[in-house]
Amino acid sequence: MPTATATSADVIVLGTGGMGTAACAHLAARGATVIGLDRFQIAHDRGSSHGQTRLIRQAYFEHPDYVPLLLEAYRLWRGLEEATGTRLLFQSGLLLAGPETGEAVAGALHAAAIHRLPIERLAASEAHKRWPTFALDDDWVAVWEPAAGYLLVEECVRAHAEVATRHGARFDAGVAIHGWRAGARGVTVDTDQGTFHADRLVIAPGAWAADLLEIPSVKLEVLKKTLCWYRPPAEHRAAFAAGPEPGRGLPCFAFDTPAGFYYGFPSLDDLGVKIAEHTGGTPVADPLTLDRSLDRAEAARVAAVARARLPALGSDLVHHAACLYTMTPDAHFLIGLHPEQSRVAIAAGFSGHGFKFASVVGSILADLALDGSTSQPIGFLAPSRFAG
Repeated sequence: MPTATATSADVIVLGTGGMGTAACAHLAARGATVIGLDRFQIAHDRGSSHGQTRLIRQAYFEHPDYVPLLLEAYRLWRGLEEATGTRLLFQSGLLLAGPETGEAVAGALHAAAIHRLPIERLAASEAHKRWPTFALDDDWVAVWEPAAGYLLVEECVRAHAEVATRHGARFDAGVAIHGWRAGARGVTVDTDQGTFHADRLVIAPGAWAADLLEIPSVKLEVLKKTLCWYRPPAEHRAAFAAGPEPGRGLPCFAFDTPAGFYYGFPSLDDLGVKIAEHTGGTPVADPLTLDRSLDRAEAARVAAVARARLPALGSDLVHHAACLYTMTPDAHFLIGLHPEQSRVAIAAGFSGHGFKFASVVGSILADLALDGSTSQPIGFLAPSRFAG
């Protein structure tokens, strides 16, 4: 492997958001020289790894095969906390509610049963008795997952960058990637700041994946999502505050409604309660020119769910932000070696539910880049599933 210079390293990482900084941290900790390249600064708000919080949970309704990865992600998040002295993961619990036969509730119960996860199945009346803040339909079923909670998203990105830097990684911001090419002797990356060389390449570019992956069989779509923060009335603020442990204070919540899937977080500060719609979204042609103004139609749907499900919250919308989902055709991730270039590892298409996995994805990318394989069970996420 080449010795690190101004423009060369053992591994170059394209994209230094949630996944890229995690990859840099794991690669550098294993002794590789690393350069992370990005158009923006660490913990920026132009992509998918910002907005105060992200859910983390284990009873994964999307697919039970994610659960082993989540268990390892929890372990690695705790390790990152220990390494940096920063609290990142808060197990406030999650109340997921909706029709018993709906994808979310049925899927969560299924994943929990397969992996013997500690959850409770509650009738709507039982859930309301325990958390009177929530208004649920009488025929709904709730799943209470005490191990779930939230991650502080920007702090997680900074923590991985801190570990990476401590082990010698370098982050170059303000770099626009023009393209890359791999050959028998390594990988070359062309940028507006010159050419970079490495033995291996990691591509974790978020919403810019479609242009950088160079995998014609994988069709990606970028969607704009609106995050909304509501400040509760003064007389109800205590009811919406996060608690010190699961079951105390308001937990995280998710509602599988006929109008769509909505999720949210307890109030952590003066911004109040964060709520967003996971379904829907507006297609984005170019992430660089994204209109970040409030999507009023989406905000109106969020407000309607807030009125129906958290009636004491009120309607004081004090903050909003735009976030980007990079969707694969099946809404599952792309993680693996590039189908045509064994020197290139990729992580993309996280489809709006990927950040909680960043700690383990970083470890997997280090495995793939340095060893060419990983022991983690990522076969169901292989890019080759779209071939042909």
